[in-house]
Amino acid sequence: MDTPTNRIELEDIVLDYADIEEARRMSGLRLILGAYTIPGPWRESGKGLFYVKGLAYTPVRTANRSRSEDEFGFDSASSVLEEWTGQASAPVAVWNDERPCSSWIDQIYLADRLNPDPPLLPENLNDRARMIGLIHLICGQQGLGWNCRHLIVKGALAELTPDNPWYARLKFIGEKYSYSTAVGDTAPQRIAEILNVLNAQLESQRQAGSKYFFGKRLSALDIFWACFTGVMLPLPEDQCPMATDYRPSYTATAPAIVQALTPQLVTHRDYIYKNYLELPIVF
Repeated sequence: MDTPTNRIELEDIVLDYADIEEARRMSGLRLILGAYTIPGPWRESGKGLFYVKGLAYTPVRTANRSRSEDEFGFDSASSVLEEWTGQASAPVAVWNDERPCSSWIDQIYLADRLNPDPPLLPENLNDRARMIGLIHLICGQQGLGWNCRHLIVKGALAELTPDNPWYARLKFIGEKYSYSTAVGDTAPQRIAEILNVLNAQLESQRQAGSKYFFGKRLSALDIFWACFTGVMLPLPEDQCPMATDYRPSYTATAPAIVQALTPQLVTHRDYIYKNYLELPIVF
């Protein structure tokens, strides 16, 4: 992995981002977001939850800078961000003066509370428990996104020398995700196992006449799946103008993953984006 040279400049994309100190004084809904020259899956999912609800929000920089220095979804530690939210990662959703929601499950509940229609989680508790479990397989610790980060770190550290400025950056990300050579080696199989579970759920729904992961309507699981597909198979360049130097890192090549990422799963991603979500990296 070489140092990026063909990145998309923030001035080409950014709309009205508030500085974090400014946002802290605001009321209403604010989303503290990370870098946006790549389709960061946690960031895009967080945006998607509120987008499908039709809820307007103020996008907020993760630090008081004119541009983000982090192409993998993290900013360097910001004292203001940590003081406000108790942690240093994005996305974070904040409603008025309530406690900031830095976890995906809290963001789901906040979106449903602010606008109950359409509901993001099933009313039936058994279905709700299963859906939350499947979302955790996608974006929770040791889940799909977590293991995709392991693969990015593994590939980068194998190619970069310690004197490369990006070596320390990738090593930092590896430490954040508890990377080790062992977990890097097992990541493709773990990802494939998760994809197999998701494909089985989608196939069961297809046989029941549904285009969605649960029931007959869009849910949080559909949103998280569509957004997290971007760390294995990004949307085409005309739909996802990510910095081109990063597209290879966000494209799965391990045979186990390629085989498990079925046409059915990819078609579902395309359907959700076409009918419900804004394209990634809109801002």
